[in-house]
Amino acid sequence: MAHTSFPCEVLTPEGEVFNDEVVQISTKTSVGSIGILAKHQPMLAMLDPTELRLYKSESDVVSLVQGEGYLQVQHDGRVLILVDEAGDAADIDQGEWEERLRRAEEELSNAEKDSHQAQTAARDKRRAEAFLEILRGAS
Repeated sequence: MAHTSFPCEVLTPEGEVFNDEVVQISTKTSVGSIGILAKHQPMLAMLDPTELRLYKSESDVVSLVQGEGYLQVQHDGRVLILVDEAGDAADIDQGEWEERLRRAEEELSNAEKDSHQAQTAARDKRRAEAFLEILRGAS
């Protein structure tokens, strides 16, 4: 079954990661998983770290790891995904993310409860755990 395509752009602070037509997007928001198809209602959602799947067709899927950020479905049907980190799982160093997880856990245990430092460490820990889960699943 053919699906209608729509433009999708994925941006990080370092620049553009993806910019192409897709027929479906699958990701995770702060309130749960979501799928986006053409002609979706305009919306804005906060994104959690997860695997971002961009379906160029039913058989051509671009899979990226995604950090925290925002997804915007615009009135014209374009989708903009702004995240702090995104990339191909194959390009991510698992050892580096294991070290990031270790540091985040250490910072979290040393931080004062409910402090900014504790919130930042908890966010970094969630991201590292999500990226490692994706990397281990891809192995």
